[in-house]
Amino acid sequence: MKLILAVVFAFALLGSAAGWSAEGLVTLKSLHGVKETMDRLETAVKGKAMTIFARIDHAAGAAKVEKKLRPTTLLIFGNPQGGTPFMECSQSVGIDLPLKVLVWQDAGGEVWLGYNDPAYVAQRHSVPDCPVVKNIAKALAGFAQQAVAK
Repeated sequence: MKLILAVVFAFALLGSAAGWSAEGLVTLKSLHGVKETMDRLETAVKGKAMTIFARIDHAAGAAKVEKKLRPTTLLIFGNPQGGTPFMECSQSVGIDLPLKVLVWQDAGGEVWLGYNDPAYVAQRHSVPDCPVVKNIAKALAGFAQQAVAK
């Protein structure tokens, strides 16, 4: 019994190193605050001529209804050059597009960046071999690295 508990505890610790990731969510710890991380992300995205559709400040929204939420901001962006081929593999992928990246501060004050893994999205829509997935994943990983790195 003690061995089972030790194994469960070890896996719990491994999961916490990734920012308590939900299934299909890629997370990276940022070296910057929420606003700076999001500003850096937006700069990286614009640098690749992608369209920014919205930047949503969830904490500001919470304040409007007299609730408190740690800093949490969502960027919605994309372009038809990547999204259209993904939807050609399965039109239902459109429910997960445009792309979204969330930056938030956890209860311990750490800042995280997270996005849906395109491979997970492809699997969800039963098109795991969709050829555009690797390129989208590479682009998202690049944007994320630019946003969180020193």
